[in-house]
Amino acid sequence: MTPPMDCPMPPPVNLLQAEGLACRRGRRLLFSGLDLQLQAGSVTWLRGRNGSGKTSLLRILAGLSAATEGRVMRPAAASQSESKQASSPLIYIGHSNGLKDDLTLLEALAFLAELAGLDRPESRAGQALQRLGLATRAAAPVRTLSQGQRRRGALARLALDDDVRVWLLDEPFDALDADSMALLQQLISEHAARGGAALLTSHQAIDLKDAHELDLEAWRAA
Repeated sequence: MTPPMDCPMPPPVNLLQAEGLACRRGRRLLFSGLDLQLQAGSVTWLRGRNGSGKTSLLRILAGLSAATEGRVMRPAAASQSESKQASSPLIYIGHSNGLKDDLTLLEALAFLAELAGLDRPESRAGQALQRLGLATRAAAPVRTLSQGQRRRGALARLALDDDVRVWLLDEPFDALDADSMALLQQLISEHAARGGAALLTSHQAIDLKDAHELDLEAWRAA
């Protein structure tokens, strides 16, 4: 009997790719010639000193800012059934929490879910707040929440939709206590296990299995 031949490993899937990126802030060139691939199942810790361009890079990758040079190939939205609108294949969470102060936490998150084209926005928002330990604060106006609660409320966007393929997170651990940090790390790990990709910045040490580092200093303009 002929022994079975080893099956070749499938090539890695790039969910987001950038080539030759350069970013200028005023007259200062922050970085240039940057190539990047975010592969399915990957977690990448973006490093660099203050002012090196970490936030600028995340905004370029998210499509919120234009690169001075280079191009970004972003993921296409997955096909959806007629009962569900197409949601964004990418989430960006920056320093601003993006929650409307005059709404309750549930209303603010449901608004973001609806804006993303998700069905059952209020139900999804309630479940996401439950996951982030904020169910008891759902009816509280956003303006009354602590900084840590607002940050967790913003991060609840990550629990709204499992179909989102790429997470771009700028200092997501800011204002979180130890338990909330552990929960966020669990969410990121689960996202990678589903075949998603995450790119994040953090001034704090992170404990994420198989996360690799990307140091912007390697592309710092001379």
